[in-house]
Amino acid sequence: MNLRALIVDDEPLARQGIRLLLREEADIEVVEECANGADALAAIERHQPALMFLDVQMPKLDGFALLAAVPAHQMPVVVFVTAYDRHALKAFEMSATDYLLKPIKPARFREAVERARERARSRDLETINERLQVLLTEARSQSAYPSHFSVKAGAKTIFVRVSEVEYVEAAANYVILHVGSQSHILRETLTKLESRLPPKNFLRIHRSMIVNLEFVASVKPMPSGEHFVALKGGKELPLTKGVREIQQRLEYL
Repeated sequence: MNLRALIVDDEPLARQGIRLLLREEADIEVVEECANGADALAAIERHQPALMFLDVQMPKLDGFALLAAVPAHQMPVVVFVTAYDRHALKAFEMSATDYLLKPIKPARFREAVERARERARSRDLETINERLQVLLTEARSQSAYPSHFSVKAGAKTIFVRVSEVEYVEAAANYVILHVGSQSHILRETLTKLESRLPPKNFLRIHRSMIVNLEFVASVKPMPSGEHFVALKGGKELPLTKGVREIQQRLEYL
C-alpha cells in the first residue's frame, strides 16, 4: 500500500526538487503540492497524508503555525525542510523529528525518507505527536523575539532581519546594527535591545557590544592577555566579558 505524501514549500524549485527525489521511492505517492500553510491545512483535511515534507519558513502561516493548527488525529509524519543553521537545528534533534537542510543532498534525503516511512508504517500517532509538541514548544519560545528590526532611513523604513545582524554596537542612546558592509542606526539603548535578542544566538562580549554567535569564526588571545572575537568576514571585536562562555557555546555551533 502506497503512502500518501504532501509537499509544502513556498519555493517552486524546492517543491520540484523533492518531487523528483520522491520518484525513486516506489511506495510513496505525492498527492499534492502546496505553496503556503493555509493551502496545506486544507490539503491535509482532503487527503489525510501519511507523510508531509514541510518548509519551516513560509510567509504568513509558517511551518510551526501550520502544525499547531492540524488536529492531532490528522497529523502526518513530518520531515522538515529548512535553511536553519546548525545551532537552530538542535530543536529538531531534541524532538527526534527528522529534517532536511537546504540544499538537500540525495543520500540524506533517502535516509530521512526511510525513517519517515518506518514511523508512518507503525502509525504510532501518540509518539509522533509528543515529538512534535516538544518542537512546537521550542519554536514558540523563540517566536517571542522579533525576526526583523524596523529602521528609519529618511522617508523610508528598512526591515533588517535579526539573523543577518553580525554584531551590535552602542553609540550613546543609539545602537548600530552591522549587517555585512552596511550599518543601520536604531534609537534604542544596547541594554534594551539585548532583552529583545534571542539569547541562544546573541552574546554580550563588551559593555558596548553584542555579537551574533553564528558569525564568529574564532576567539583570539593576545600576548597582552586580552582576547578578540574574529568574525567570519574578517572583523575583529574586543572581548572583555564572557570569554569562557563564548568558547563553550562556539563548540556547539
